[in-house]
Amino acid sequence: MRARGLNTVTLRGVLGQWAAAGPAYRDLAGALRQLILDGRVPLETRLPGERELAAALGVSRTTVTAAYAALRDEGFVVTRHGTRGTTALPVRTAALTLPFGAAPTSGGPLDPLLDLAYATLPAPGGVLHQAYMAALQALPAHLPTHGYDPLGLPALRAALARRYTARGLATDAEQIMVTFGAQHALGLLVQVLISPGDRVLVDHPTYLYALDAFRRVGGRLVPVALDEGGWDVEALRAALRQTSPRLAYLIPDFHNPTGHCMSPEQRRATLRAAHESRTTVIVDETSADLALDGPIPPPAALHDRWGEVVSISTLSKSVWGGLRIGWIRAPRPLIARLAGARSALDLGTPVLEQLAAAHLLAEEAPILAARHDLLRRQRAALLEELAGQLPDWRYHVPEGGLSLWATLPRPVSSVLAGASERYGVRVLAGAHFGTEGGLFERQMRVPFTLPEPALREAVARLARAYRAVTGWTLPTPMGPPPYPRGV
Repeated sequence: MRARGLNTVTLRGVLGQWAAAGPAYRDLAGALRQLILDGRVPLETRLPGERELAAALGVSRTTVTAAYAALRDEGFVVTRHGTRGTTALPVRTAALTLPFGAAPTSGGPLDPLLDLAYATLPAPGGVLHQAYMAALQALPAHLPTHGYDPLGLPALRAALARRYTARGLATDAEQIMVTFGAQHALGLLVQVLISPGDRVLVDHPTYLYALDAFRRVGGRLVPVALDEGGWDVEALRAALRQTSPRLAYLIPDFHNPTGHCMSPEQRRATLRAAHESRTTVIVDETSADLALDGPIPPPAALHDRWGEVVSISTLSKSVWGGLRIGWIRAPRPLIARLAGARSALDLGTPVLEQLAAAHLLAEEAPILAARHDLLRRQRAALLEELAGQLPDWRYHVPEGGLSLWATLPRPVSSVLAGASERYGVRVLAGAHFGTEGGLFERQMRVPFTLPEPALREAVARLARAYRAVTGWTLPTPMGPPPYPRGV
């Protein structure tokens, strides 16, 4: 198969602010390496020529040549005779093996590459299979129709509306649009609500692909930092008042990546400030269902007295990423605008998946209870392993969600992410969750979504990579870890 090409305009856009304080070629190589590792530059992709990329980035050709050479030496770029460099992953000379015979819940051997780049759970196989069987039984009733519905199946929209109403937020089906997951929902909203040059307020750090969505339409990002305790409401108010952004994107429920959760008082104050600045707020509720130490938070829009808040969510985190079902809850006029805009992109969400989602929502309580139990065990395993393997890393223990946000003693997050795959574990550097390159080099998102044996081994491999990058050695002797197994 012939490799696809990557033009300089696209590559320059995804690189963002790549230059840091080190040698330019090393910064460029590190930025390109991370793009390859997290999939934003796909494998088997031809990189732009050296002269072409140098002109686009405003650097010397020597800088690009040296960066490409470093990536070739590491195995992230391969060059065949007469062709430009093509992206790849380093080839291992021997398979990595585990020091124990445990197997994940799938029953197969643990993968030689343990992936902590994705914060998502494996599917609950039996439950999901039953949902699709029920969907197949319900499908014949829909076959005489054309199957296109940009808003979604009425039965699923009604089920989602009942779900919001049961959680205290009165909703009807006309306020719901079904999408291909939360990312698709956000993309539709951005297309309708944002014009080039519009300001977009984001909590900072934030979900990396949301940043990409805003950049693609020319949005001007207004980051408001989260501190160790979460949101600074006064800083949010000041940013809203001073910049009057067109849009605000917030993740108040078990924030990705920090794990923080907004209090009711913070939600009320933030939404009032947004109303006063005439800013539309998109609330990302992707992780809201995954409350591990208390009840599921009420919808943030419950504190919206003006009917202006837009909510997006998905079943990708609570059920499975492969079930591409998400939704938008918004005022009816906005739903109508979204339906008109969507017709130019796609004609609706697949019927079979919507039928499966409707079945899952009818059985949601036991599904969520099982997911919560699983995540509590895996969170405890992660905390225990971090305490034993990386005791100088600091972190807030999240009360829900799928990951924790660790602070490293040194600003080596990108270097560690680039090196970790050689040790059999893939991670995302903290810089990906920031609006500019060079930020969050002391931070790293660490999901607790792998099965326990794999998760423990992943932390051990990450610790080996960290020691290799920093020369750090484990202090001895150590006391017992503070988190017992099986909590």
